[in-house]
Amino acid sequence: MANRGDVVDSTIHVVTPENIAFQYELAGPWRRLPAFVIDVALRGLVIVALTMAFAFLGSFSIGLVFPLINLTWFVLEWFYGGLFEAYWNGQTPGKRAMGLRVLTTDGRPINGLQAVLRNILRAVDLMPLLPLSMLYEEFPPQGMVPTFMFGLIAMTMNHRFQRLGDIVCGTMVVVEERRWLFEVAKIDDPRAAQLAEYIPPNFKINRQLARALAMYVERRRFFKQARRREIARHIAQPLVERFRLPNDTSYDLMLCSLYHRAFIADRRDEDTVIADPTRTPFAPTATNAAGASFAPVRPAQSVSTEATSAVPTEAANDATSPSSNVH
Repeated sequence: MANRGDVVDSTIHVVTPENIAFQYELAGPWRRLPAFVIDVALRGLVIVALTMAFAFLGSFSIGLVFPLINLTWFVLEWFYGGLFEAYWNGQTPGKRAMGLRVLTTDGRPINGLQAVLRNILRAVDLMPLLPLSMLYEEFPPQGMVPTFMFGLIAMTMNHRFQRLGDIVCGTMVVVEERRWLFEVAKIDDPRAAQLAEYIPPNFKINRQLARALAMYVERRRFFKQARRREIARHIAQPLVERFRLPNDTSYDLMLCSLYHRAFIADRRDEDTVIADPTRTPFAPTATNAAGASFAPVRPAQSVSTEATSAVPTEAANDATSPSSNVH
């Protein structure tokens, strides 16, 4: 299914190919203006600080100082926004201060090429330039001030508030969420907590993955087992391979264990009861699969062949589905 985005007022609903829906608040031109001013001010402060440093040192010739300042200005002007957005996951210092972030139109993080290109194309959005001599005759004719007309016209005529650089790169600016829309769900299947022990401790769950996990676990109770496998496979399959878990590890259980790791494990002293650590999350015993009893294997941070020799097949996961509800 193709990605699609439906806009209601300043809120956009994005549906991914995995049929997972996200909701974002779009940032209009006036909300983006303070972030732009902050970034321009920071670039100006760098130039001023560099100039004052050269003046204080006094050991550089004029012929060397001006090229260095011009080079610094060139790098800041053309690559400041692109490099920050590439390495700060769609944010510059100004956007971070104002709670904004750049995403693709299908709700995914932008890549380095999109980050650099959309910032280079800002030069077009700033057009046309207005000579300062039209305002004050004292200014030299070379002095120009941007009017932002091209960018503003594009944003007001676009339902995603995209300027020309955003349209070319397939990006949009959204308001960073400050809180979760869902309460922490309760996972009744004890295998989720046990499988979470097999996730490497150095694996970090970023904001996008945590949000997807929260929405999946919140809605999974409305899906049948086959639909759960279909949706969970897109996220869980690469992680199963990365963690070197058995190939037939339940994808639905994998996402539940990641959810447990992200939202419940840190609160287990208050909200959860730790399951018996001598039980494995992988295989229910053949004698009582519906009751979800487990083979006595102690969890480890890395999964050995012996510990995962009897893994839960999808059929076994179906058998234990009555105890896998989320409330």
